[in-house]
Amino acid sequence: MEQLSSPHADVRTPDPAAGPPAGATLPMAANRSAPTDHVPLPHASKKVPEGVWMRCDGCSATLFRKEVERNRNVCPQCDHHFTRAARDRIADLLDPDTFEEWYADLRPADPLSFNDRRPYPDRVAAEQQRTGLNEAALVGQGFIKGIRLVFGITDSGFIMGSMGSVVGEKLTRAIEEATRLRLPLVIVSGSGGGARMHEGIFSLMQMAKTSAALARYHAAGGFFISVLTHPTMGGVAASFASLGDVILAEPRALIGFAGPKVIQQTVRVKLPEGFQRSEFLLEHGFIDRIVHRKDLRSTLAQLLNYVTP
Repeated sequence: MEQLSSPHADVRTPDPAAGPPAGATLPMAANRSAPTDHVPLPHASKKVPEGVWMRCDGCSATLFRKEVERNRNVCPQCDHHFTRAARDRIADLLDPDTFEEWYADLRPADPLSFNDRRPYPDRVAAEQQRTGLNEAALVGQGFIKGIRLVFGITDSGFIMGSMGSVVGEKLTRAIEEATRLRLPLVIVSGSGGGARMHEGIFSLMQMAKTSAALARYHAAGGFFISVLTHPTMGGVAASFASLGDVILAEPRALIGFAGPKVIQQTVRVKLPEGFQRSEFLLEHGFIDRIVHRKDLRSTLAQLLNYVTP
């Protein structure tokens, strides 16, 4: 084939049936996958690490987890109060480095050799490793704005904060020490499990034991503030948690004996909207005040000032 002299023409006139000449480069329109100097290669998508974001149970907003933690586990959008670990609550409420833990060496036994999906001792060991707690309650003494008091707390993160024999024993001993030392008493309840079924009647006995200790404390002139958080249910709500001289609660906390679904299925009556929430209970006189988590420390200090010489 004759060589063309025009500088604007291709070197040869191609034969369509023959395909491109050897060594020829296809134009980009025909070869879009070929990289060039000024078309960057696509980067692999980066995955967001698990646990960075969380969804609010109150408003369904997607929240940055660290921001929620900085806000004491309260949603910055709608003020929904998430659960809070026991040691974090101690840091929120008590003066720094003043909490002295009592009875830390108490451990639960297995009186029934209980088995559900795993043996009870294995379940307790797993919870201890996961939470860093020996049991679902911490008790001891500390200070709130310089006021000395006996302090107890239950943690729903440990088998739902259920009241087994060790939880009941710790709280009873703490109440008895508050009686002996003539100190005010604050117990923060976060127990959604009530009595612990793994210990049977031994667990149920803790309701009577803690209530009897509080009766002796009241007879001695003690001042007990009960703080109810989400959730406070079952045998805890039916014993020491409802026996405070002053009962405070966090907003929208679930408080009651049995869950609302269980009650509705039993009595077969449509229940009032939110009848086991803090707001409903305040309206009907079961609790004395609803306190936002950020205001709880100052509210406790104000109440304790009324009874502290």
